[in-house]
Amino acid sequence: MYASAFQTAKVSPPCGQQDRVPSPFKRQITDTYNYGGIFMKTIAVITGASKGIGKEFADRIAEYGKVDEVWAIARSADKLEALKESVPYPVRPIALDLSREESFREYASLLREEKPFIKLLINCSGFGKFGAVTDVPTSENLNMISLNCAALTAITQESLPYMGKGSDVIQIASVAAYQPIPYIGVYGATKAYVLSFSRALNREVKGKGIHVMAVCPFWTKTEFFNRAINKDDGKVIVKKYAAMYMPSQIVGKAYRDIKKKNKDVSMYGFVANAQTLATKILPHKLIMSFWQSQQKLK
Repeated sequence: MYASAFQTAKVSPPCGQQDRVPSPFKRQITDTYNYGGIFMKTIAVITGASKGIGKEFADRIAEYGKVDEVWAIARSADKLEALKESVPYPVRPIALDLSREESFREYASLLREEKPFIKLLINCSGFGKFGAVTDVPTSENLNMISLNCAALTAITQESLPYMGKGSDVIQIASVAAYQPIPYIGVYGATKAYVLSFSRALNREVKGKGIHVMAVCPFWTKTEFFNRAINKDDGKVIVKKYAAMYMPSQIVGKAYRDIKKKNKDVSMYGFVANAQTLATKILPHKLIMSFWQSQQKLK
């Protein structure tokens, strides 16, 4: 029905929206997404945008390119409001707790109402916890799995129908995704999921012109450690860090790499790359033994 309009567009229609008509906007936004005279708002969606790597991505969004609006998602409404001062484009603060299933329905409802073109999706929400599996409360481990895996999957899946040729997805995984790590086992397993899911999805949507890339940081100086370290039991799990990078380094590399359409993994730093290479050469049992010896863990 709308074939003629889409055929004259400069980009292909968003994935899954061939039978949808985007809502007309009061202002003309950009000819790039002009479908038969209907102008679509182009947005970047960033989860976990209130701090750490997510905030760095938001603050430096101009390095990616022009968007009409940044949808910043996190739990803290106040911190999201503060982004309006540092982000170069208009910010829509969306206070959602992505550990709650209702948040996905709220996000999906907002997309149906606005019908934007999602140029960039960055999934940064997540957390880790140091400690033996039995020392971390079951509820905390399950919450980690829910936020790091289920929420990322849900936000990605709800976003895809509003993406199309030229859209990009950045998923925050970790170097921990490449090998089992005792005493950080659940966190590492969730990041292995993110890495595998993202690389597979990249192949699935490649034909639609959508690019998916997993970012695998090494230790990075963020608020991650505030929650990861269990301060109640007095146990120090990670005693030695081979390297500690800054969010600016991780994000700068990711924004450069996302422009390389054949790249499905972004990794910053010599130590990170060397460790990952080692996991592909050495037996994982040996790597786990070395880790436990280095950290003086039984």
